[in-house]
Amino acid sequence: MNAMTELAVALGDGLITDRDVMEGYRHDQAIWAAGGGGGDGGSGGGGGIGGWPLAVARPSSTAQVQALARWATRHRIALVPRGAGTGVAGGATATEGCVVVSFERMNRILAIDEAAMLAVVQPGVLNGELKAAARERALWYPPDPSSYAISTLGGNVATNAGGLCCVKYGVTSDYVLGLEAVLADGELLRTGGRSRKDVAGYDLTRLLVGSEGTLAMVTEITLRLRRLPPPATTLVATFGSLEASGRAVAAIVRAVDASMLEIMDRTAIRAVERYRPLDLDTEAAAMLIAQSDAPGSAELSLMQAACEAAGGTVVATTDDEGEGQMLLTARRLALTALEQLGTVLVDDVAVPLPLLPEMLRRIEAVAAEAQTTIATVAHAGDGNLHPLVVFDRHDAAAEARAVAAFNEVMAQALDLGGTITGEHGVGTLKRGFLTRQLGEASLALHRRIKAAFDPDGILNPGKVIAPLE
Repeated sequence: MNAMTELAVALGDGLITDRDVMEGYRHDQAIWAAGGGGGDGGSGGGGGIGGWPLAVARPSSTAQVQALARWATRHRIALVPRGAGTGVAGGATATEGCVVVSFERMNRILAIDEAAMLAVVQPGVLNGELKAAARERALWYPPDPSSYAISTLGGNVATNAGGLCCVKYGVTSDYVLGLEAVLADGELLRTGGRSRKDVAGYDLTRLLVGSEGTLAMVTEITLRLRRLPPPATTLVATFGSLEASGRAVAAIVRAVDASMLEIMDRTAIRAVERYRPLDLDTEAAAMLIAQSDAPGSAELSLMQAACEAAGGTVVATTDDEGEGQMLLTARRLALTALEQLGTVLVDDVAVPLPLLPEMLRRIEAVAAEAQTTIATVAHAGDGNLHPLVVFDRHDAAAEARAVAAFNEVMAQALDLGGTITGEHGVGTLKRGFLTRQLGEASLALHRRIKAAFDPDGILNPGKVIAPLE
């Protein structure tokens, strides 16, 4: 029995080898990211739409994932785990001759324990599906990346996804209580559990969250839930400069625990307004969308005062849920709207909060120097910015300027003591900057950890850490 026949027996109808079907599994949203090979240069640019996999595996159980891992270890074939393909760093880019492992069939909410306020889910469950199921029980799952309606919880765990409300309620890792995962050799690993506090041994749960499928394949997730928050009141403020909006955010964070602090710059505002008219102020240099879910407190008045002191040109508040949702829709539509203007290279950097205004200023300077459009949206309360580099991919010179701008934004974030990625992950797109941020000693330790979990290097090879030359 040859290797592929052996795999077909293990997976049944869960194996795809038709090239036309496999085409949709070769890459995530980062069509710019290179495949899993390569060295440690700058960004992974160069049109890396992924190598051709031998097959796409769609396991329907943990046992099938174990069988797949044992098969891959025997035959030294790489496995590339995949959620819904909404990632933007190339973490799910196929490598030549790999097997892509799609968890789309492992999509059940296994339990919602109302008394313990937790949920147990398979990795293919959509973030939005869990939110809806929890809400039916007056519970809430807070992490809400912009792709929450279509991204999977397994993918959210892989990148430690954040979202709009993380400024007050935290990111994915703050809600993962335990994991079931399959190691490269097929052994089953369980980390954590249902207890809120657990310091027995090393924190392998936190290690696996954000590891982008390079250490193990997650097959079950135990997640903490919260009570539903009170209805939020929304504040919107416009500013004559992007820096002024950053100063307002820094002042708000020092004063109150806002439940949301989001910034859109003029380029993003105008793109959204063209894409879906929402009566946004297209002359504003920046728009801040903030929320407070502490009704009856002084939070809103303090937020309003901070915006006015920073030079807000218009500051308005509303407790109308529809108006608040309209503003959030505008923020969530930014990437989609900008994609109507050209190819979008999504950056994701974060800096210490007091330096947010300076980072915003530097992004504007990078755009001017590179003669490239950069639209900035930000989870500003965390100092997490998404500069979206827009360019014509059919223009080689414009493409080169875009790559240079993308890399320079990361360099500026590091110069300010920040990070090359706040929530999207490294994948292959940002791998070349990892040594500069972490240093050689840390990177060497990363390699040893990788080797301990995956000695043959078959799990998502080339992602996060470049292979040694």
